[in-house]
Amino acid sequence: MPSPLVNPSPAFADLGLSAPLQRAIQDAGYVTPTPIQAQAIPLVLAGGDLLAAAQTGTGKTAGFTLPILHRLSAKPLTPKPGRPRCLILVPTRELAAQVEESVQTYGKHLALVSMVMFGGVNINPQYKALKGRVDILVATPGRLLDHVGQKTVDLSGVEILVLDEADRMLDMGFIRDIRKVIGLIPKQRQTLLFSATFSEEIRTLANTLLNNPGTVEVARRNTASELVEQSVHLVPQGHKKEFLAHLIRHHNWQQVLVFTRTKHGANKLAEKLIKDRIPAAAIHGNKSQAARTRALAQFKDGTLQVLVATDIAARGIDIDQLPQVVNFELPNVPEDYVHRIGRTGRAGSVGAAVSLVDNEEMGYLKDIERLIKRSIARVVVEDFVMPETAASHLGMDDEDRRPPRPAGGRNPPNRSAPRRADAPRKPPAPGGGKPARGGAPVRHGARPSAALLGTKKGS
Repeated sequence: MPSPLVNPSPAFADLGLSAPLQRAIQDAGYVTPTPIQAQAIPLVLAGGDLLAAAQTGTGKTAGFTLPILHRLSAKPLTPKPGRPRCLILVPTRELAAQVEESVQTYGKHLALVSMVMFGGVNINPQYKALKGRVDILVATPGRLLDHVGQKTVDLSGVEILVLDEADRMLDMGFIRDIRKVIGLIPKQRQTLLFSATFSEEIRTLANTLLNNPGTVEVARRNTASELVEQSVHLVPQGHKKEFLAHLIRHHNWQQVLVFTRTKHGANKLAEKLIKDRIPAAAIHGNKSQAARTRALAQFKDGTLQVLVATDIAARGIDIDQLPQVVNFELPNVPEDYVHRIGRTGRAGSVGAAVSLVDNEEMGYLKDIERLIKRSIARVVVEDFVMPETAASHLGMDDEDRRPPRPAGGRNPPNRSAPRRADAPRKPPAPGGGKPARGGAPVRHGARPSAALLGTKKGS
């Protein structure tokens, strides 16, 4: 007798989530889960460990927040102050805020309390929040270890541990911090590890942390989204600013995320665009958290036309239907290209990724094409006249010069830079200071998240 067919596109109602979670999903207007959600949610609900890989923009966050909320609410416990039941570790401030927003949105009909903590903001509101109930704690490793050192957080009650974007945490040098945290939580726990790719380093980490995990992989390893139209413009470095401004005006781009190699380069590019009457702002590790949050909010609501970001700062940016990504400079590490263009082509929408490539970046371009197993179309912009001196490096700022490529291959990844913003430090004594984001606990009832969750009605 033939086995019954499996429904390739289940509805959220088929996944076994509680009624309050179903209400929250309906409130947000979603009907059909994405592939990562359809596969991961039942596995997490079953209580086992999970190793999951999916490209950015596939709905990973909801893939673990929904079943975690279900499990915690199904087994209510008398809470102890500052003793979370679920710990979600993430690499950056922006991603921490995004995950917390997801927890708020889908848990708004539940009697659970969450908080987010990260560096770069006043630590005192976090001290205050930890004196009360915290069911779900979203944290960056450095700031979490600050609190551990001050004995303001108790990790002995953690039932569920999530490592989100684990590949990026390894790239940023968080492995020691992660192992310190692991040593502070119960060995009997559920562990979920989410990553953009299943690299050898990720598999090694998973083997040490996970117990007979289920495995979900919804995209081929290091595959750029097929929904992203990719193209290359060959432009000398010294003329990229003028060329980018021309592209924005010529195509009337209204929402563009631009990646630069350095923080200083991001500042200079944003300043140049503003001089050209194109609303722009830069976000990177040297910017205050308030400035980064403000710029991202303006970019999301359309009042800011161009957001210029470094790779680290852009992690966690989750915008439905972002139409345009520009690589002002190619990354040294080809996997970062996949992460960058994954900012667009989300939620089934078609996006475009344009790369401005200098002659000295051609080696990086070949590495990228080798990784994604396809060539990227070279496109000539007919109505932009390049000055005769364009091929020369004369007049370029030191920050704009590409370092010479070593013979025999690409530059090795610089794993020590940029420095993460939330490295552990001795925090100030409790008391005083203004409240800041990253501190107060949230009782659920916030507005729906912009974070991706399946397919919306009518989409």
